[in-house]
Amino acid sequence: MSAYNTMLVAIDLTEEAPQVLEKAKAMSVAHGANLVLVHVVEPVGYAYGGDIPMDLTELQTQLDKAAREQLAAYGEQYGVEKTNQIVTVGRPESEIHRLVKEQAADLVIVGSHGRKGFQLLLGSTANGVLHGTECDVLAIRIR
Repeated sequence: MSAYNTMLVAIDLTEEAPQVLEKAKAMSVAHGANLVLVHVVEPVGYAYGGDIPMDLTELQTQLDKAAREQLAAYGEQYGVEKTNQIVTVGRPESEIHRLVKEQAADLVIVGSHGRKGFQLLLGSTANGVLHGTECDVLAIRIR
């Protein structure tokens, strides 16, 4: 029996995502685990604090569509089924915690920049995931 059955891989869709995906894929093969790719799109209103009185629905829709397309491309490249590709809108830490329970994940894999200090080492999202989930969290160092 494998230590991990479902690995939730939270990526930010930057050019650094393949570094996380390569290691996640290798781990899933080694453990015979199911990979679930996740990207959380933050609401556009967060960026502006709600101070701008304009409808940002179209912009949010475009961001969501672009994220789904890019995640689908990664899914195809790394052999992850469409049903295991999730794009959601919200706060990354909260959405990842929710998805861990929903997907019955026993490992969350996130990218991390190797800066100084614990909070900087993990980054705010990785740190938030680590301190709020009930399963193991693996931070892949981004180079």
